Amino acid sequence: MIPFGSTRTLHVGLVYDARDDYLARGFSCEQVAEFDCEETIAALDNAIAALGVRVNRIGNARNLAQELAAGRRWDLVFNFAEGVEGRSREAQVPCLLELYGIPYTFSDPLTCAITLDKAVAKRIVRDAGIATPDFAVIRTMADIDGMPLSYPLFAKPIAEGTGKGITSRSCVDTRQELAALCSELLEKYDQPVLVEEYLPGREFTAGILGTGNKARVIGVMEIVFKECTARPVYGVNVKKQYQDFVRYSHAIQPESLCTRVADIALQSYRLLECRDAGRVDIRCNSKGVPCFVEVNPLPGLQPVHSDLVILAHHKGIEYNALIGSIVESAVDRMTAIAHTMTGA
Repeated sequence: MIPFGSTRTLHVGLVYDARDDYLARGFSCEQVAEFDCEETIAALDNAIAALGVRVNRIGNARNLAQELAAGRRWDLVFNFAEGVEGRSREAQVPCLLELYGIPYTFSDPLTCAITLDKAVAKRIVRDAGIATPDFAVIRTMADIDGMPLSYPLFAKPIAEGTGKGITSRSCVDTRQELAALCSELLEKYDQPVLVEEYLPGREFTAGILGTGNKARVIGVMEIVFKECTARPVYGVNVKKQYQDFVRYSHAIQPESLCTRVADIALQSYRLLECRDAGRVDIRCNSKGVPCFVEVNPLPGLQPVHSDLVILAHHKGIEYNALIGSIVESAVDRMTAIAHTMTGA
């Protein structure tokens, strides 16, 4: 087992998808929206190194596979690679690392796969009694007929992040609008479309640190659109220029609502067995009841603009401390496993 607690300097690998690498290969700006810029990679590198460990930039999953095949190993891998293809793409790096018995940050392959497929995650959450809007999965255009949902509806790709595929057209009022949108999304993203009953209420996101019974909500913030629109949509274009379109409110009233949002977020996070850190999106229905929307087990870590970083900063947790908490949680998990295996 990896010698955490030893006197030697630990060796930490850093696995990521660099945006510039994929742009150079001909990927579009939307395709690389989830990937990270050099600023973020450098900030993570520096924050991890500040813990007194040796950091090795590995790069993406293909680079990781090549390094592993060449015999290179690390005491811990800080993984924030999103992956490129398939609904289980976020599970690819964790799978490789588990194959070679190397500890890593964030969730395991099963959780990464489940949470990226939004319908699977919603079924698990719903079966546990947590509120989430009724939904259907559109795999072919024929699935629209006889769909037992009430309009207005909200449609988005089933396995995308960063608001990809979400625009002002995502909320639809008629079968004709839904058919046109689903046809476009099926062709463009080559994956099923998740259609759910539209939630017209307030929108929140909650940041969480830790694992299992040690997980805790560090903050909840509300996404408030600056211009009043009937159906505001927090899509990829809005997220890229959020300062122009939204403000983040940490003074949520009433306090009972904030508490309920935090409770649902933590229940969902633990239920889906997320680890080390994550972010849960919650939106209220027409009766003001908070409902689970989705969870992100690989939260953005851009040092200024990412939601988890903003939430942490508001609570007095600076960037290096946030990254340190994530690493500490991962080390704590692996140390507990080591002690169990050795009988310590």
